[in-house]
Amino acid sequence: MYEQNNYIIQPQPPSVSNSRFRIRILQILLLILFFAVALRLVQIQIIGFEKYREMARNQHILKKILPAERGTFFDRYGYPITSNTKKVSIAVDPLMAKDSASKIAETLSVIFKKPAKYFLKKIKSPGRFTWLIKNVDIQYRDSVESKKLKGIIIKTEPRRLQYDDQIAGQLIGTTDYQNRGNSGLEQYYNKELSGKDGYAIYERIGKIKILPSIDYPRQEPIHGNNIYLTIDLRLQAIAEKELSKGAKKTNARGGIAIIMHAETGEILALAQYPQINPDTFGESDLEDQRLRAVTDIFEPGSVFKIVVASAALENNLVSPKRVFNAENGIYRVTVGNSSRIIRDIEKAEKYSFEDAIKYSSNIVMARISDIVGNNLFYKMARDYGFGTKTNIDFPGEVNGILKKPKEWSGTTRNTLAYGYEVSVTPIQLACAYAAIANKGKLMQPRLLKKITDHSGNILHQSSPRLIRKVISESTAEKLTHMLERVVEGGTGENAKLPNIRIAGKTGTSKKIVDGSYFTNKYTASFVGFFPVENPKIVCLVIIDEPSGDEIYASKVSAPIFRAIAEQVINLTDYFTLPNKPLITVNQNNNAIREAETVPEKNQNLVPNVCGLSIRRAIDILTAYKLKPRISGSGTIVSQIPPPGARINKDRTVKIICENKISAAIGFR
Repeated sequence: MYEQNNYIIQPQPPSVSNSRFRIRILQILLLILFFAVALRLVQIQIIGFEKYREMARNQHILKKILPAERGTFFDRYGYPITSNTKKVSIAVDPLMAKDSASKIAETLSVIFKKPAKYFLKKIKSPGRFTWLIKNVDIQYRDSVESKKLKGIIIKTEPRRLQYDDQIAGQLIGTTDYQNRGNSGLEQYYNKELSGKDGYAIYERIGKIKILPSIDYPRQEPIHGNNIYLTIDLRLQAIAEKELSKGAKKTNARGGIAIIMHAETGEILALAQYPQINPDTFGESDLEDQRLRAVTDIFEPGSVFKIVVASAALENNLVSPKRVFNAENGIYRVTVGNSSRIIRDIEKAEKYSFEDAIKYSSNIVMARISDIVGNNLFYKMARDYGFGTKTNIDFPGEVNGILKKPKEWSGTTRNTLAYGYEVSVTPIQLACAYAAIANKGKLMQPRLLKKITDHSGNILHQSSPRLIRKVISESTAEKLTHMLERVVEGGTGENAKLPNIRIAGKTGTSKKIVDGSYFTNKYTASFVGFFPVENPKIVCLVIIDEPSGDEIYASKVSAPIFRAIAEQVINLTDYFTLPNKPLITVNQNNNAIREAETVPEKNQNLVPNVCGLSIRRAIDILTAYKLKPRISGSGTIVSQIPPPGARINKDRTVKIICENKISAAIGFR
């Protein structure tokens, strides 16, 4: 203690000073903590309010996906080709199922009618996941779930179905386990077919109760669009049936058939043999999975003779009657270092140009190619679309092979004249013949007719597209006349039908592998169109590697063309044949008979309405003053009395109908 200015100052003890310091530190820390908590509350309650409210809601809210339906494929008349369903696949966790493996195997054996050892082997496999059975009907889900089997995993997946297991298999294609297109038209139009999933929000109340939330709007799914094809299921079934029958008869490796509308480029049928089942698509050969009419190439042989013939006629270089030396069937060509022997099957001393087409003379066509020359020949081939894609709406199309003249050898022009040293796709070939049938106009081939939304509103309407004018109408008429002579007594005589004029061409070519031609493997082709007076339908038939006694197109492909054409001509959706005898197929489908002439309306004869829609048949029968009596629905498959029968006016004609899909299956 000491004195200062009359005040007595006594020093504080050290312990009191330290306490005050600690109190201040504590006060500061509490203040910092307070501000931190306040800041955090501001962050939670104000800044991040929405975020944390959503987190809180998510603890008792469920989001259920509402899957969008994949769009459907329809044929040109609106009959469905595909549909959507659900399939179930059953898997197992072998580790969890280890103690009850025998029980599980026995239970699944009863449900799926398979041996218990089949399942037991899979259940005892190593790992934590093994498929037991895949893609079974949805009703099996409840059967398996009710057994409460330990370690069993049930997976439900969308599945694409075609109305028939195999019809148009390669054309329509397949979808993957997520219902996305991975081949064929399913792949090409996947974007249009795919929809957008919706969702619904449910709230969990308590431990069990789940109710729809009133706070969240329900987002409905947007279903995929529907695709209407140019395909006619009736013609598709006819083409597939006759192609399969013909290929099997000749023990062929494969086959292709295309039916096309000449004026519009619409593909009415596109068949392939062997057919494939979409359910076992992955198990089939890769070659059979492709739509070979678009993705594969071949040397066409004599069906390619239309190219040099077109060049000669279009440029007025050769008249149809001009006569050429046919060398009695053997002709050696030597140009520079290139030499080749050209042979004819039908040997003759001389042929006119038109007879060279009729009897398929390689020698005369080679001579004509010398007159045409490289540049005009090449230009005509390109104008017909060879060597470039047709741009058909299908994935995987190839260009084919057409070398430029500068790449030709000395004899290339001559061999090109009869369809060698060039590779084409079947669709290119069909389009080329369609151009002749269509007065020289080459149309783009197309499979799409229209796209609609799920409610049926039209989003896109396809229309014919002219690629170019290849030849004049005059040249097309001359070629058509020459091709008709092929069927009327030439190599295509087996394609002939009574009372309907058909134009076409045969072609048989040796197959080439690694630069060498096989001596016993051929491709046999026939391409034709009808009726000659006003061509509407183009049909191509290709048989790959026929074997046995018959390997030439005249004996192999032409009869298949005929079998298809004889069934098509009565489907008057595409053309009418006024005052022409009807051609109908007998019940065995292996012969034809000729009915009476289609009558004028004032004659008391029954008109043919088979193959027509009910509405069209009613219109026709009413115009003939006859009363229709309808049995069934869909397309007319038969009628009583039969076409051409005599009948009094005001009498009843019974028309028997079937759904077009059923009728199409019946053709098979």
